[in-house]
Amino acid sequence: MLLQKAVSGHPSDVPGASAKPGTLRDSGSRSPGRWALLIGGELLVTAGVVLLLFVAWELWWTNVDADSRQQAAVTEFARSLDGPAAPPASAAPPAPGPPLVADEPAPGSTIGVVYIPRFGGTYTRPLVQGTTTAVLDSLGLGHYEGTAMPGGVGNVALAGHRQTHGAVLDAIDSLVPGDRIYIQTRDGYYTYVFRNSQIVLPTAVDVLLPVPTRPGVAPQNRYLTLTSCNPRFGSQERFVAYSTMEGWQPASAGPPAEIAAQVGRTREGG
Repeated sequence: MLLQKAVSGHPSDVPGASAKPGTLRDSGSRSPGRWALLIGGELLVTAGVVLLLFVAWELWWTNVDADSRQQAAVTEFARSLDGPAAPPASAAPPAPGPPLVADEPAPGSTIGVVYIPRFGGTYTRPLVQGTTTAVLDSLGLGHYEGTAMPGGVGNVALAGHRQTHGAVLDAIDSLVPGDRIYIQTRDGYYTYVFRNSQIVLPTAVDVLLPVPTRPGVAPQNRYLTLTSCNPRFGSQERFVAYSTMEGWQPASAGPPAEIAAQVGRTREGG
């Protein structure tokens, strides 16, 4: 957007010419009130430019910077893993038994990679321990400390930005019941199925409980809860998406067929 500043013209003195009868020459002086208006206008224009630059930084550059950091983290993690990057061509492998569940790592450590096909064929985001500003503003999805780890009984609770810093959960409201969410760790692949969502106030921390929204209830199932700001360009509320675990398979079995191509590209850094 171009900003144009209006300029008021003033008549010039012409040698040998005299002012028209009934008019006064402009001496070039301005009253204090007029100076105040001009200075105020300049300040408003400057403030407007600064605001536009801040919005551009917040909505564009933070996403560019975070995307780069997140993809680098995903690639580094994926290349450090054992196991095939494609499912076996033979019949389905035998039942894998109870899921392996890792201990919570140190804050800032990469737990795994999250794949959500509903968000697009290139959606891969790192899952990092902790929900501090340092994690969410640069590294992607954060795991709430003290909640279950992937595959564990209870509630695996994650948080992510919606419009800035990589916008990792920008499309959280597009999830449809039955959509699958995959978490890849060093141990294997955990598949969760989206069930429902709700909008709550930021104070509704009961969505992070072992059985979401049910205080005092001992968990028997495995849940996944995604939380993000609502509305898209605000933070007055929280959008919460609930899923339940469908199954898992060890890293040695390769990835689920739905994300096999993505896993292969990620391993190659593409």
